Amino acid sequence: MSDVVLGVDLGTSAVKVSAVDQKGQILAQEAYDYPLMQPKPGYSEQNPEEWVNGTTIAIVRLILQDAIKAEQIKGISFSGQMHGLVLLNAENQVLRPAILWNDTRTTAQTKEITQVMGHEFIEITRNQALEGFTLPKLLWVKENEPAIFAQAAKFVTPKDYIRYRMTGRLQMEISDAAGTVAFDIAGQTWSKKIQDAFDLPASLFPEVIEATDFAGNVSKTYAEFSGLSTDTQVFGGAADNAAGAVGAAILQPNMVMSSIGTSGVVLKYEEHANVDYDGKIHFFNHAIPGHFYSMGVTLAAGYALSWFKKTFAAETDFTTMVESAAQSNVGANGLLFTPYLVGERTPYADGDIRGAFIGIDGTHQRFDFVRAVLEGIIYSFKDIFDIYDAAGAEFDTVVAIGGGAKSPLWLQIQADIFNKKVVALKNEQGPGMGAAILAAVGLGWFKTVQEAAEAFTEFGDAYLPDPARVAQYEQMHTIYKQVYRQTAELSHELMDYRRSL
Repeated sequence: MSDVVLGVDLGTSAVKVSAVDQKGQILAQEAYDYPLMQPKPGYSEQNPEEWVNGTTIAIVRLILQDAIKAEQIKGISFSGQMHGLVLLNAENQVLRPAILWNDTRTTAQTKEITQVMGHEFIEITRNQALEGFTLPKLLWVKENEPAIFAQAAKFVTPKDYIRYRMTGRLQMEISDAAGTVAFDIAGQTWSKKIQDAFDLPASLFPEVIEATDFAGNVSKTYAEFSGLSTDTQVFGGAADNAAGAVGAAILQPNMVMSSIGTSGVVLKYEEHANVDYDGKIHFFNHAIPGHFYSMGVTLAAGYALSWFKKTFAAETDFTTMVESAAQSNVGANGLLFTPYLVGERTPYADGDIRGAFIGIDGTHQRFDFVRAVLEGIIYSFKDIFDIYDAAGAEFDTVVAIGGGAKSPLWLQIQADIFNKKVVALKNEQGPGMGAAILAAVGLGWFKTVQEAAEAFTEFGDAYLPDPARVAQYEQMHTIYKQVYRQTAELSHELMDYRRSL
């Protein structure tokens, strides 16, 4: 009977719990879906109790259905959806539904933050104030629900609440603390300047721990609820992007991650806090103690491709549709697609920009449009790469995960547009594997996160850039970069029109 750790991956629509042994082999997995509440346009909320119930049900299934014995489970750690606001009263009871990362009600609060603190805010947090972050949500509750805010004693992010319910100890892990944008990134502590600027009591901000820190044993109450043993140790865990980077072995400065899920992320490991991107891309404390990561976000990556399939190729198998792009050529026969279906984050913090096909003529066929979508998503990632290039960042390897890693054609497109070597993982498990790695390190199975990640992950084939295609894509990307500037005003006018209807 081998010892295992549980990696709990708490997502926006479901939780997935993986039982992983000391060799990095996944012995069993269970998942549980939960609902999203959208009571008003732009609102996105969840009941934290759904996370607790879903996680517990998945653990119970591992024990009862997959024969993972409670005494096998030595440690638990987490990957969690970022930026969500969970407000608690003095008895640590939830005061209102959690406001999630994709909630956009806080535009007024982001403007307020910029007006009050200016560039000093970026100097402290290394990020611009955007609607997705936690601090604007906290200010929204303060300004719009004062009776609830008056009862608030602490706030945490989603996976930190789950950990509290397992252990009875309330803390916030550092990579999620950084994602609140109320945190001094270089100082690795809550920012008193931000607390004072917005009249937020220091008592509202919980103790901060590292991702591999011991957070407590499973409590007697939760053991009775879940079937776990009180001997099981629980560790800090990490924000989903930090955990995903660990699970993809992005552990050296020469590597970046290209992740295509619903949204898209380009993430780079950073050894020091003295790198300055001036808020143009996000910069957070990492799950690896004492280190950092930077990232840019494309809001509609995989979503753009899913939208195209649903709208124009509903009858076609997804893999077949993607592979049809091989019938087109580099640059999709002169067709460009900008994936701004829900606005954009990096490099354009613009919620009202919208997507476009540019260059359509009567010779284009559906496979050209498919190729244009595949290329357009990667052009948007290349915009993020350009920020890194301008800052003098150097890297030579891209690790592709998510939807973009499942197609050899798309992997080659990435290599050619990025002009970098691109590799995929042989057994990609994403943030859940990162969470398991953090538990393994916390238990002492490995000395460092790097050592554990190297043991738990394995790279597959490498895709190398072709110089001729690189030159063609550079020409197309130069044109692509002009589209935002030349269509932004039109998009804003069209959005104003839609709001008037």
